This record gives sequence, C-alpha cells and structure tokens, in this order.
Amino acid sequence: MGTADVQGELWGKAPEDWASIQEPMHRPLWEAMIDIAQVSSGTQMLDAGCGGGGASVLAAGRKAEVVGIDAAAGMIKVAQERVPEGDFRVGDIENLPYDDHEFDVVIAANSLQYAGDRVKTLQEFKRVCRPGGRIVVGLFGSPEKVSFGTIFAAVRDVLPEPPPDGAGPFELSADGKLGSLFLAAGLPIIQEEEVDCPFHYPDFTTFWRGQYAAGPFRRVVETVGEGKMQVVLQKAMEVFRVDNGAYHIQPNIFRYVMSA
Repeated sequence: MGTADVQGELWGKAPEDWASIQEPMHRPLWEAMIDIAQVSSGTQMLDAGCGGGGASVLAAGRKAEVVGIDAAAGMIKVAQERVPEGDFRVGDIENLPYDDHEFDVVIAANSLQYAGDRVKTLQEFKRVCRPGGRIVVGLFGSPEKVSFGTIFAAVRDVLPEPPPDGAGPFELSADGKLGSLFLAAGLPIIQEEEVDCPFHYPDFTTFWRGQYAAGPFRRVVETVGEGKMQVVLQKAMEVFRVDNGAYHIQPNIFRYVMSA
C-alpha cells in the first residue's frame, strides 16, 4: 500500500468524530492561512488534505470556489456534506489529479507531514497553482511552544519501540525545516507566521474520541491496546484539568509558510 492508501485507511475509521471534535480546534490556523492567501469571492482554492472540510467551509463562506482532496473517503464524505457546492474527491496529495495552473490558492493545513515525499508534494502544489498564486502550508510549531506535546510524549513513552530520533508529530516543526522544504521544491518563501490554537475538551471521553479518530493515534492504540492507552492519557491529561472538570490545553502554536 502507498502512503496515501495507508493514511486513508487510518483516518477513515471515525471521520465524524475527527470532524466534530478535534478538527474544529484548528480554526485559528485555517483563518490565518486563508487570510494570508487573500481568499475572497471568486478565488479558486484547493484544500489539499482537506479532512472533514473545516477550512473549506470558511473559504466557501467567503464565496471562494472550493476544491478539496483527501486520502480518506470518510473525510471526503463529511466535507462534501458540509460544502455541497464544492468539489471533493479521494486522492493523493503527492499526485494531484488536476491540470497545471488550475488554482489561485493552494492550502495544506496539517497534511504535508503525512506525505511520503514532501518535496514532491510541494512541487505538485506549485504545478497546480497559477503563476502569481499563493501556496500556504501549516503544521505544528516548535515543540516547546506546543502544550499538546505533553500528550505526544505520553504516547511515545508507552510505545514498545519509540519512533526514531527526529520522527513523530514534530518532524517538520524545527525552525527552518518547513522553509527548507519549500526552497527544495523551488518555492520562494514570502511570509512565515505563527498562530495559537487552544484545545478544549469538556471531558475525557470527548478527548479520547477526538484522538482515537486521528490516524497516527489509532495506529498506536492498535499496538498498545485501548485500555492501557486510556490509563496513560488520563494521567497525562490531569495537568490540563480546570475547575469544572474540563481540559484546556494552551498554548498550541502552529506555524504556517506562504509562497507566491
């Protein structure tokens, strides 16, 4: 199976939970990305790795013409229901099924890191984007700026074989790393910014459902076991518990880079 096939299977297990619980917490990132890309009425925008279509909903609200692609069929179904006028399809962001220079804007929020060949993927974004168009990619910022890193660390520590050094959710988050991929793909960096996305959960059950819908997390649970993983994460989440029993995780800094 190729990278897209593997990711599509993992992320397609519980798309409604991802789209309703975890994905909306990235709204500040989506808003910042479509702002910097100047998405407005008539903009033809590709949402690459669109997930449940949260960013596409915002772009459609600005009267943009939205196209989305994702490896998970379940996510595409949710996105199409949310943006009926959009064009959403299952596919691989490393091999985009679109013509050259088809879009004014290409955005990729939290998707580039799941591509097998990141430079090739960025080159695909460049190919389908019109000259003078804008390409914006966003993902987690530096680990020391991401409070959710506490959860990632708890997951890593319970694995029988932790990921090799440099791998994991912060693989592309080191200062200059994302920018170096842009340059390797022949994309000049016009702007690089950061934005905070607080994560809030009313209870542990909601937190668990949101995480279990994520592809990488589901793979870990399949390895470790659901019961053991719940015990580990309940302990890790205690530091984020607030007075009403909910959990509030902040700051969670995301970085986004634009080329034009």
